[in-house]
Amino acid sequence: MNTLRIISGALKGRKIETPGGATHPMGERERLALFNMISEELQGAEVLDAFAGSGALGIEALSRGAKAVTFVEKNPEAVKVIRKNLADLDIDANVALTKVSSFQASKKYDIILADPPYDSFNLDELKTLIAMVEKGGILALSHPNEAPDLGTLNLIKTHKYARARISIYRNI
Repeated sequence: MNTLRIISGALKGRKIETPGGATHPMGERERLALFNMISEELQGAEVLDAFAGSGALGIEALSRGAKAVTFVEKNPEAVKVIRKNLADLDIDANVALTKVSSFQASKKYDIILADPPYDSFNLDELKTLIAMVEKGGILALSHPNEAPDLGTLNLIKTHKYARARISIYRNI
């Protein structure tokens, strides 16, 4: 098992495990860029970490002041790793073992972090998330190509990092 380092906030420097295999943890440089783009939105935010993998994005959000994070991941082995990481860091959070397209949200989220697998990038799954973004909230998306049109969400900015692009959308 590999590890990632939390890069900022209350948990800065702590390490978490990654499941490997079908997941592709976002690189530290990309995570830093993503969180720099949304830092003003994080304090007290309700966050959804979609396609959670190791849970690194959601844990980073909690470290930086998010109020609560819900993790959604379809891979059972990855969910075990997320639960272990949360337990090791003494974090209480909801973890859902399901596809993003099947996730039934009981509320809307201030911030949705979406880092779907690039080899099976599915726009329809992303569209499931649109209805979960709170009015004024944001969806931060890591994607391999040009920023997709997400209908009612407005594209605010896109930055390119090596093979990845990170786009920020707002529900206006």
